Order: sequence, then structure tokens, then C-alpha cells
Amino acid sequence: MSETKRTGRGVPLHTRILLGLLVGAVTGVLSNLLWSDSPALAWAVDNVAQPIGHVFLRMLFMVVVPLVFTSITLGVAGLGDLRRLGRIGGKTFSIFLVTTALAATIGLALMNVVRPGETLDPLVRAALLEEYAPEAAARTGAFAEGGGFGVHTFVEIVPRNPLDAAARGDMLGLIFFAIVFGIALTRLSPEHAQPVTRVLDGIGQAVTVMIDFAMRLAPFGVAGLIFSVTARFGFDVLRSLGLYLVVVLCGLTFHQFGVLGAVAKFVAGMNPREFFRRTRVLMVTAFSTSSSSATLPTTIRTAQEEFGVPREVAGFVLPLGATMNMNGTALFEGMVVLFLAQVFGIDLSIGAQLIVVAMAVLTAIGAAGVPGGSIPLLVMVLEMVGIPGEGIALILGVDRIVDMARTVPNVTGDLLTSVLVTKSERLPFFATEPAADAGAPASDEAPVAGPASHAAGTAGD
Repeated sequence: MSETKRTGRGVPLHTRILLGLLVGAVTGVLSNLLWSDSPALAWAVDNVAQPIGHVFLRMLFMVVVPLVFTSITLGVAGLGDLRRLGRIGGKTFSIFLVTTALAATIGLALMNVVRPGETLDPLVRAALLEEYAPEAAARTGAFAEGGGFGVHTFVEIVPRNPLDAAARGDMLGLIFFAIVFGIALTRLSPEHAQPVTRVLDGIGQAVTVMIDFAMRLAPFGVAGLIFSVTARFGFDVLRSLGLYLVVVLCGLTFHQFGVLGAVAKFVAGMNPREFFRRTRVLMVTAFSTSSSSATLPTTIRTAQEEFGVPREVAGFVLPLGATMNMNGTALFEGMVVLFLAQVFGIDLSIGAQLIVVAMAVLTAIGAAGVPGGSIPLLVMVLEMVGIPGEGIALILGVDRIVDMARTVPNVTGDLLTSVLVTKSERLPFFATEPAADAGAPASDEAPVAGPASHAAGTAGD
């Protein structure tokens, strides 16, 4: 589903987005150098470049509410009867939440230390602040009027009217309602629950297609957004992008081999080198497909044949993880928010950064399994903390590279969770002992299918 889509003359979409970024940046910088004070350039920015970029952004905003509701509701409902699942469900959720929150925290910490967004020239930063000051002030002011971060923040997560919350863009309230609604579906009989889940699955599939429509406009939208910035402020706007990419890839690498490797050694009792050797096919598949959903068959096969995870555990944990366990995505979202905050000179308090961690965890659950599926939710998080959504153009051109990289810790975390749950439940590993140094014999059993078909199309990277 998230395989590279080709359009036009067979040029991959991610290549077209990168070309759009390059064309917009180069033409913007040249226009700034040659006609920086020209009224014609100002007219082109205000009446051509910015409108094209804003249409692209509005199409992304348009699908946020149905995307969040259908993805999270189906993810929760796919668990089945929570009382029957018992300890396995609780342990799986706990591992998912802890590792995802840890990944988002690592990303924020690394960005706070390196601070690549501050490599912009102070004059350029001041110009950007002046350009986006009204919008940023409105967003920040609305957040401050609500009292900032405190006990009332958690109270207001529970919406009085979920439709009103959706209309006002109250994503925390909508997410809470979606979670409760999904749990309620697990308590209904199949004849009552299945028609609802089928409708929601159809809506989710339609939203996925709508995101694909929006992403087809991405090359033009990105070119317009980046041109409108570089034409006014020049090449300095792009100087910090290379360092941003290096920092994000370093963060993902540290979480993949440092954090997950440590969990494999000290919690699962495995040799990290052996663990990653057995997952090498899985990691390559995840990197090439950029999708936890597309990688799911390989994940299940690796868990069973390389690690001997029982069918019932693999069939429950791994499809759920493909939808809800997004370590790399949460780390990436936290880093992007803080990077753009640094670019625009917005100082996020500790409370605001805690909200970013929480929203990175929640929106990683709701991200769709399509190229760029996390972008609408990421824009929403930016807006929540007072960062202009237009800033997303600064990182969208290199998102394909990051998307491929962040899928690897996503699926590795899923696999490791299935091993941890099996060990904690003292279930037998039917093919091989995970802690053994010898290679695992191949299993003759075929990979099992996961619970409910919601995993197809709702997992996101």
C-alpha cells in the first residue's frame, strides 16, 4: 500500500517531492539574489506560490479528523475482548507506550542538545518571526488562554461533545473519544460490532485515498511553500536542513541499536548482535517499503521462524504493533516540532515539550500507512504549540529518507515486544530459544493472520 507510487512518466512520487523542494529552493534563492526588492516578485509570492502551498496544506488539514478517529478506533477495536486478552494485552500496551514515549523523549533531548534550527542567521530568523508572528501569536495566545499545561489539561481531554471537539480541532478530546469508542466496540457482540468496524474501515480506506490525492499535489505545494520563504529570505533559510537530517538519522540509529539493543540484552536476555543478525531481512524490508503494514508478513515470519514466538502471540502483538507501536515515528515527530520551533525562534517550555511527547505518542498511533501519512497529524501538533504549519515545507523534501529510516525501529520494536511478551508469560518458543547463539531453524508453519483487517491501511510510519 505504501510502495512507491508512480505518476506521470514513471517518476516516483518521493522523487517528484524532492525535485519540487529543489526547484522551489533554487528559484527562490535566485529570485532573492536578483530581484529581492521587486514588486513583481512580491506579487508572485502572494498570488501564486503561497496559494498553491496553502491549498496543499488545507487538503492535509481536511483529512485530520476522520484520519484520527478511524485509525485509533479501529486500532483499539482490533484487540478483541480486553477481558479475554487479559495480561497479554496489558503487557503489550505497556511496552508500546513506554518505548514510544522513550523514543519521543530521546528525540527531544537530542534536538535540545544539538539545536540545528538555531544555525540560521539571526536576521533571517527575525524576518521569519515577523512574517509568521500574527499566526504564531494567535496559536500561542489560544493555548495560553486555556491556562497552559496543568491539571485542567487532563480534565479537558474528556470532551463534553465529541462532534464539537472535532469541529474545533480539539484533537486530544477526539483521540480520547476514539479510544473509548474502540474499547466499547470490543464489549459488543460480533453481530453488533462488525457492521460498525466495516463502516469505519471503509472510511479509513477512503481517507487513505484522500491523503494520496493530497500527496500528489505535494511537489507543487512544497515548491510553492519553499519558494515563498527563500524568495524573501534567501539561501540562509535552508542552511540548517542538512544538520537537521543528520541529527534525526543519528537519533533513529541510537534508538534502533542503542535502546532496542539494550532492551534485547538486559530484558529479553539476548545477544544484541545475534538479535539484529536474525532481524536483518526484516530491517531491509522495512527500510525499502517504508511501511509497517507492508512489512507485517515479514515481521510475523521472522518472529516465528527466527525467534520461535508462538502463533497466538505473533498473531496478536505484531498486527497491533503495526498500527500502534511507532517508536521511530514518535521520535521523528518530536524532533521535527522542536527543530521548527528553533527555526522560528519559538521557545517551548518544559510543559509544552511534555505535551509534544504525549502528542507524538498519540499521533504515531493515528498515522496512516501511506507515504506522508503522518504529515497531517504532524502539522496538527505544530499548530497546537504555536508553530506555523507552513514550516513543514522545510523538512518535507527529505521526508522520504527519514520515512525509510524511521520504519526500521518501528517494526523492530514490534518484533522485540512479541519476544518480551512470550518470555514474560513463560510460553514455549516453538522453533528455537531466542537467547541461543545458533541460527534459528525455519518453521514449516505459515505466518498467522492478525486480528481484524484494520491493520491494512491504518498503520503509519
